[in-house]
Amino acid sequence: MHIGVDSFVSTVTDPRTGQVIGAAERMEHLLEEIALADRSGLYSFGIGEHHRSEYYDSAPPVILAAAAARTERIRLGSAVAVLSATDPVRLFQQFATLDLISKGRIDLVVGRGSFTEAFPLFGLDLADYDSLFTEKLELLLQIRDQEEVTWSGKHRPPLVRQRVYPRPVQDPLPIWVGVGGTPESFARAGFLGLPLMVAIIGGEPRQFAPLVDLYRRAGAQAGHAPEKLQVGLHVFGFVAESTKAASDTIYPGWEEMFRKVSRERGFAPPTRAQFNATSGPDGAFFMGDPDTVATKIRRVADQLGGVDRLSLQMTNPRLAHEDLLRGIELLGTEVAPLVADI
Repeated sequence: MHIGVDSFVSTVTDPRTGQVIGAAERMEHLLEEIALADRSGLYSFGIGEHHRSEYYDSAPPVILAAAAARTERIRLGSAVAVLSATDPVRLFQQFATLDLISKGRIDLVVGRGSFTEAFPLFGLDLADYDSLFTEKLELLLQIRDQEEVTWSGKHRPPLVRQRVYPRPVQDPLPIWVGVGGTPESFARAGFLGLPLMVAIIGGEPRQFAPLVDLYRRAGAQAGHAPEKLQVGLHVFGFVAESTKAASDTIYPGWEEMFRKVSRERGFAPPTRAQFNATSGPDGAFFMGDPDTVATKIRRVADQLGGVDRLSLQMTNPRLAHEDLLRGIELLGTEVAPLVADI
C-alpha cells in the first residue's frame, strides 16, 4: 500500500500564541510540509480545491507547480479537482503541464467536491449537479485518450477536430474518480475502468465494503483487468508520539471546523465524545501513534478487500506548523514502512 498526505490548506491560528498565520507564511509552511513529505518517503501529496474564506487552495495547479519544483520523488495531485465547476480542456492542459514540470509525477483526482460555493461563483446551476459532472468527465477522458477531439454536449460549446496541448509525460495521465457514498458513483468509476478515491469522513470504513465490491464488479463486467481497478482512501487523521497526544493536538481545530460546518448545514454541534468515538478502532478517523495507525490501516484494507493507496488529511485550523511537520515525518518514516507489504 502507498501512503500519502492530503491538504486543504486551511487558515491556521497558532495554538500557542493565538495569532493567525498570514496567507503568504501559510503557503510557505505548506511547501515546507510537502518537501518534508518527499524526504520522509511518503508516496503522494494532494491539494484540495475550495472557494471559501477559511482555505487557500482555490488554485491547486499553481500550488502543485511550486511543489513540483521543490520535490524529486513524491507524486503530486488534486484532492479533489472540482470537475463540475471547470472546463475539462483547461483542466487537462494544467495537469498535463504539471506532469511535464514534475517529470511524470502527477495524479488528477476529479470529483464534485463537498461544498457548493463553486457553482454560483462560476455561474453554474446546482440543478445540473449530476449532468455537469457526467458530461465533463466524458470530455476529460476523451481529451486524455485522443489528441484530436470532436465532441458536443449540453454545458459547453462543441469541439470539432480540436487538438489539446500539451500532452503529458505519462500516457495516459492517471485520472482518479473521487467519490463519497452514492452507489452510482462507484458503479460509474468501475464501468469506466478508472481508479477510485473514496472519501471516508464519517461512519465506519467497513460500511464502504459493499460499495467497493460494487465498483469492482462493475469494472469486471465491463471487461477491465483487476489491476486497473485501484482503490484509494482519503481519510482524516493525525500521527503523534502517542494516541492521546494525537487526539489532544487535533481536537481543538476539528471542533472549530465542524462547529462551523454544522451551523451552516443545520446539524447538531460536534462534541468530544463524538470525536473520540470516530477516532476509535472502528471509526473513520485514523488517529494515534504509528503502531495504532498502521494497525487500523491494515484492518480497514482487509475489510475492504484490499486498498492500494491511503491519503491522510491532516488540515486543521489550530494545528501548529511544527506539530504537522512531526506528524508528516512519523507517517512517512514509521507508519508507511509498517503497511508497505499490504
